[in-house]
Amino acid sequence: MAEAAQSGDTERGTDAAEPFAVPITVRGYETDTQGHLNQSVYLQYAEHARWSLLQASGIRQSSMVDRHIGPVTIETTIRYRRELRAGDEVEVSCAFLWGEGRTFRIEQTVRTADGTVAAEVSAVGGVLDLTERKLLKDPRAAFRDLADDPSLLGLADD
Repeated sequence: MAEAAQSGDTERGTDAAEPFAVPITVRGYETDTQGHLNQSVYLQYAEHARWSLLQASGIRQSSMVDRHIGPVTIETTIRYRRELRAGDEVEVSCAFLWGEGRTFRIEQTVRTADGTVAAEVSAVGGVLDLTERKLLKDPRAAFRDLADDPSLLGLADD
């Protein structure tokens, strides 16, 4: 969240009725020679929204490092829908979808101010034991244990 505060972005999504999302302004240096947002920057926007959601739930990167665990991305798919240009205001949503195994899905949408979908990002992630270099068997338990508000991550309190 410090990164968001420094850039003028603020998070929203503490209301259960709306998905978690962060606002971002497309910066000129993020565009390519065609004048639209460079394809790799979409991944940076998605990552920013993911970490913002983790922080909003109470999970700090330092807490994960202290426990010798860390989130990893196993697969990412981006569907580009509409181009973005310098100065465009977008909102990047983020939702964790949980199954029973070692991995989980993260679904994200990049929308313009008028609600137009510019991109859809879908990722498969896990939580890595940094000592054993293996995925944890239950990433839900790790996130639930670290979070002050696991409901933001789609994890109901047990």
